[in-house]
Amino acid sequence: MTIQPLYDRIVVKRTEEKQQMQGGLHIPDSAQEKPQEALVTAIGKGKRLDDGKIVPLDVKVGDRVLIGKYSGNEIKVDNQDYLIIREDEVLGVIEGTPKLAKAS
Repeated sequence: MTIQPLYDRIVVKRTEEKQQMQGGLHIPDSAQEKPQEALVTAIGKGKRLDDGKIVPLDVKVGDRVLIGKYSGNEIKVDNQDYLIIREDEVLGVIEGTPKLAKAS
């Protein structure tokens, strides 16, 4: 099943980050913060202006974006968790490839 968001809404999937404390202790899911990085999986056609024109969105499918911790509406499709948010809830687009953290 696919989701086609309307107008200026986008569908994102939060990136999963496994967090461990120093010493190898595991932090349970209920105690972890929600990741603020997400991958755009679908976008609407654009924002409708007062005069009826539709302005295309700045984000595109495949972009990695930063979102607020409590942004959007959570949905579950085919046992996958997604968020539907408005484009103005996107804080920024992450450019470049992710860098792996060095062990200290």
